Amino acid sequence: MTRKQKHVDPIECPVEATLDIMGGKWKGVILFRLTEGTKRFGELQRLMCKITQRTLTNQLRQLEADGLINRKVYAVVPPKVEYSLTEKGRSLSGLLTGLHDWGMENLIRPDRASKKVG
Repeated sequence: MTRKQKHVDPIECPVEATLDIMGGKWKGVILFRLTEGTKRFGELQRLMCKITQRTLTNQLRQLEADGLINRKVYAVVPPKVEYSLTEKGRSLSGLLTGLHDWGMENLIRPDRASKKVG
């Protein structure tokens, strides 16, 4: 569960350090989905239909280790686990919304632009 890069001193390149923490194919999407509110594991997996259970688990663990998400486990049967953004994670919402909006304006075909996508 280690990253390819880990910046010892992010002051050298804060952009690279930020992309290292939230980069990859799925982390930004997970974070964006959590800006919409608290989600359970199954909800996240359904929202990102092409992600495997193993990959989602690993990405959630990394985001939790980096202090961007909270993982709350309820002592019930069957187990219930919810994920939400920490304050640090919420501080990325403007950036994530900006990425979403840029994608809508520049990557989505005009005939599909009226549909909200993540």
